[in-house]
Amino acid sequence: MKILHFSDTHTFHYNLTIPEDIDMMIFSGDCSNPQNPLFNSSEVKTFLEWYGKINVKYKIFVAGNHDTSIEKGIISKFDFAMNGIIYLENDFTEIEGFKIWGSPYTPRFGSWSFMRDRGKIATIWENIPLDTDIVIIHGPPKGILDLSYNREGVLEFCGCKSLLNRIKLVNPMLMCFGHIHNCDDIVNYGTRKYGNLRTIFSNASMVTDKKFDSGPYNQGNIIELWKK
Repeated sequence: MKILHFSDTHTFHYNLTIPEDIDMMIFSGDCSNPQNPLFNSSEVKTFLEWYGKINVKYKIFVAGNHDTSIEKGIISKFDFAMNGIIYLENDFTEIEGFKIWGSPYTPRFGSWSFMRDRGKIATIWENIPLDTDIVIIHGPPKGILDLSYNREGVLEFCGCKSLLNRIKLVNPMLMCFGHIHNCDDIVNYGTRKYGNLRTIFSNASMVTDKKFDSGPYNQGNIIELWKK
């Protein structure tokens, strides 16, 4: 299975070049920008129309904190299904033997969508089945491709600690996320291994923090997975 993982396009999805031999595309959130759900919905609809027309057999979508129209129900699961897209929100699908679980939730930061307090978000991660092969979350686990500046301008690993704990237990083949972009002097985009886990961690955020208008700086991550 050849997978193209991409994330955080923020309306620049049309700059993505899709190789001809991709079997599955995984999007892990933030196709849009506006906080107002009504304005947001037009950007999400544009993305879904584009995504639906791509000639790839399997297309998965997990929302992000900027996709406010999805949380408010203006964009529904029906809209995804009509475009041939699999939408995951704290649930799973199975594709050619791969069990795939996805969630849009991230630790609370500001007043956006799909957020939970850090002390309560572990109840969501407890629902990730232990036999999951691919986990798709909008945000990263703590300490893995998640370095950024906080509101005081201090560098910190801002991923979710309880998510990391669950991933260590599940030990999936692949974990896809975005949410934490590159900064001018920090690179979070790419793939990484962690400890003795078999998991490939993939941050595929496509725009630079505070420079969304400059467009994408990468073409996503390509990962090949094979079931024994």
